[in-house]
Amino acid sequence: MNFKKKTLKNGLRMVVVPIKDAPSVTVMSMVEAGSEYETKEKNGISHFLEHMFFKGTKNRPKSIDISKEFDGMGAEHNAFTSNEVTAFYGKSAPKNFEKILDIISDMYLNPTFPEADIEKEKGVIIEEINMYEDLPQRVVHEIFGELLHGDTPYGWTVLGPRENIRAMKREDFLNYRKAHYVTEKTMIVVAGDVNAEDAFKKIENKFKNISSGNVLNKKKFTEKQNKPELKIKYKETDQSHLVIGVRTFDLHDKRMPTLKVLSAILGGGMSSRLFQRMREELGICYYVRSSINDSSNHGDFTISAGVNKKRLDVAVKGILEEIKTLRDKEIARAELKKAKDYLIGRMYLNLESSDSLASFYGFQEITRSKIKTPKEIEKEIEAITAGDVKNLAKQIFINKNLNMAIVGNIKNKSPLSKIFHF
Repeated sequence: MNFKKKTLKNGLRMVVVPIKDAPSVTVMSMVEAGSEYETKEKNGISHFLEHMFFKGTKNRPKSIDISKEFDGMGAEHNAFTSNEVTAFYGKSAPKNFEKILDIISDMYLNPTFPEADIEKEKGVIIEEINMYEDLPQRVVHEIFGELLHGDTPYGWTVLGPRENIRAMKREDFLNYRKAHYVTEKTMIVVAGDVNAEDAFKKIENKFKNISSGNVLNKKKFTEKQNKPELKIKYKETDQSHLVIGVRTFDLHDKRMPTLKVLSAILGGGMSSRLFQRMREELGICYYVRSSINDSSNHGDFTISAGVNKKRLDVAVKGILEEIKTLRDKEIARAELKKAKDYLIGRMYLNLESSDSLASFYGFQEITRSKIKTPKEIEKEIEAITAGDVKNLAKQIFINKNLNMAIVGNIKNKSPLSKIFHF
């Protein structure tokens, strides 16, 4: 799974991952634009704009023109917006590469943002907000983000508040696109059965009219915490959903491979420590997992679970005890090996399709990381020692670094505050 990279004179970055005899090809545009680049008044515009790219172009005036052309190839097309990246892509049989590239480039370069469609899409996005607000296991992560970052771009949601969505005008999309959708912040990635040099030429030709502009960077992020913090959102639910986590570091940090191994030991798979403790021993939850949130200039490590309100204190104590055990006691060689094998195995399983490969290489490039192949990442993981994991655990798992967010039928946080410490 080798890749080739090229940067044009105008600054547009291109990555091609040629895979001989692959059954599909994916063309994906990625832009450094997301909620962390927004103002408070326009929070949500990155995601709204992603929707509007599918509503018509100069060459394909209506949304049906875009979807019908994708469907006519049996193609898959979709998009996503995160806190710092927006992307949209098409995936089809390799013979349709040029057609997919033509549509993706047209959507990027020639969107029309029809006012009637903007007004209709407001309803769609508000319903999307409503849908996710009915999922407390998702909302709790948003509450956790607010707890860590407060009323800053780093603490805002990707979807934004309803009042922002209702107030957005066509001019807002034109101005935001002009500021952020420029060659210096854009990259195009292609993965599948294509010739790299041929793909580079075709991308260069299709994007020859891309705009250039000044790179608008995110505001500087400053960490502020000196004691354990707890935030609760009251909601009538049968379960209490919780997230316990600590601040860590950005995705460029050399300790990231160690953090991945640490996460796998605690919450990676059904044989992990947390799954065995919380589900198999205590029978206290259906799901429990650990995850790493890594951005270009900040990061955190979290553990999430859904438990009965009456056993919330038992759950919190159980999670903290497992963290403390990892931090203070030696890790057996066999367990360390299992965690590494788990990470490596899952990585390769997640790279079976052209769109997953496009995302894998594309995210590294769009976040301005040194692109690493799966083999290079495997080598990094294999090099991690038990001592590395224990040392990192001692660095990040300290009382002043602790945070917990809860969504559920909880009104008084005082009892939990008393036990929320190592």
